[in-house]
Amino acid sequence: MDLDTARQELEEFIPHVKNISDSSIKKMAGRDLMRFKEFKKQGIAVKFGRFTQKENKQIQKNVEEFLSLTGIDSAEKLLFTSRYPEDKDTIHRLKTEHHFCEKISEGIPRPWRLIYYRARKMFDPNNYKGRYTKEEKEKLKKYQALHGNDWKKISELMSRSNLSVAMKFSEIKSAINYGPWTKEETQKLMSAVKEVMRRKLKTENPSSFSSLEQSNTDPWIDREKLYQQLPWTEIETKVGSRYWRQCKQKWNSILTSKLTKGQQLYRGTNGLQAKINLIKRLYETKAEDASEVNWDELSNAIGDVPRAYVQVKFYRLKVSSVPLWKRKTFSEIIDYLYEKKLPELEETL
Repeated sequence: MDLDTARQELEEFIPHVKNISDSSIKKMAGRDLMRFKEFKKQGIAVKFGRFTQKENKQIQKNVEEFLSLTGIDSAEKLLFTSRYPEDKDTIHRLKTEHHFCEKISEGIPRPWRLIYYRARKMFDPNNYKGRYTKEEKEKLKKYQALHGNDWKKISELMSRSNLSVAMKFSEIKSAINYGPWTKEETQKLMSAVKEVMRRKLKTENPSSFSSLEQSNTDPWIDREKLYQQLPWTEIETKVGSRYWRQCKQKWNSILTSKLTKGQQLYRGTNGLQAKINLIKRLYETKAEDASEVNWDELSNAIGDVPRAYVQVKFYRLKVSSVPLWKRKTFSEIIDYLYEKKLPELEETL
């Protein structure tokens, strides 16, 4: 099946298929399309959003049955094969021979990728391990000194997730300011970003850099495509009082302000459609926490805007629309927006 045909057929089951990459469409055509058609014959619609208890039990059953069928001795080996390099070839062979994709998704009317991610979350022994002990913090500092920012390697040594070890190291390595940004800190950030951007421009395009040197303006600030490629750990060091994630978030905020020139990006019907798309896409991610959301990918749902704009849009939505939002979990906020606010917006539109 060619790519255009696959995308057209999948559109019946996945409304946002136009925003999915070509490589993902190819995978879904092979893994999901026939399943979706079978579910349609049974009168069952393809689902997104949070997994139900019944679906979680079905995933558990599917995993256990696959382990029994293949003789693989743990769900961790099956779903996190890279942690067991000595068994990797054997496990991959067994997965292929016994049709792992079909078996793991049996009885669940969802895209295979979402089922697989849910299974990994359910069976990962490194999830929900609680606070770091004093000994773990010392180990983390030692491993970072040995391996730099190779968080994948360090996560394996620590038996913690990549994101967890990266964020924890940022928190413990120095005295960090968590309050509002001062003018001095903001200026340090701007100078650091400008310095690395100028160096990058000089390396990639010497003629453009020469023109920049002779100009009295600062066109570098409009080069949005560079903001995702910046060496944030280096910028963190130059700022001194903030860890890299704070620097990145602050820069995104500055960039959004510069790009929009202080004007509202969307108004009227465009603004309503942007909110509708954002709520739908957030609901489909089935994320339990904001840290699990790919905000860069979500920015495509409401237009060609930086991720910071999407995050601000979401913040304003929850504050203005969700009663007692501070007492609710992230997933509860998303559910409320989807069930209560989305119909209102669609009716207004």
